[in-house]
Amino acid sequence: MKPRPAVQCRLGRPSGFTLLETLVALVVLGFLMVGLTQGVRTSLSLWDAQARRAGQTAELDATARILRALLSGLTPPSSVGSLLPSAAAAANASGPVFKGTADNVSFVGDLPSGLGTTQRADITLQLQEGRFVLSWAPHRHELSTAPALAPVEVELVRGVDRIELAYWGSPTPGERASWQPQWDGPAIPQLIRLRLVFPKADRRRFPDLIAAPQL
Repeated sequence: MKPRPAVQCRLGRPSGFTLLETLVALVVLGFLMVGLTQGVRTSLSLWDAQARRAGQTAELDATARILRALLSGLTPPSSVGSLLPSAAAAANASGPVFKGTADNVSFVGDLPSGLGTTQRADITLQLQEGRFVLSWAPHRHELSTAPALAPVEVELVRGVDRIELAYWGSPTPGERASWQPQWDGPAIPQLIRLRLVFPKADRRRFPDLIAAPQL
């Protein structure tokens, strides 16, 4: 028998990865991790901004609904005439039904109690150090020497630059109806316009709210 030829080992490419390939893979993996981290961070920032925007919009919508309900539900002072003389005198003595200026308004209205009922209250809407505030206290229908209760303050919107109020109607019977910068009862205006103005850097927008009390 002929002896078998010796198996020749070919010198080929060694198994595994070279140092250069490993470094390249690590660099690519690093870029991928940076991209993923940046993408997650951007997504979280966008989600947070969207959540804040949605919260601000919901806050403004809720404020608009509350203001429209309060200003549209004003009772004309003529309804006082249906009361007994003593009750009418007490109601007149407790102060004007409606008084407004360019930056605040006070009136007697029905405030929701949260239990499906309303409470007669002396209500004031005004701006306090950038906070649009609703202040209210129970309305007294009788003459009393007891000290008045401290009003309760409810913050509606914060970060407001200024508010602008205007009142449509005739201040006196002989005058033509127009927008007035202030209004002092006893009659209530036909329309009330409220505008909230935010700082220039603030992206929030509050469309002019116009309420019709006498409707």
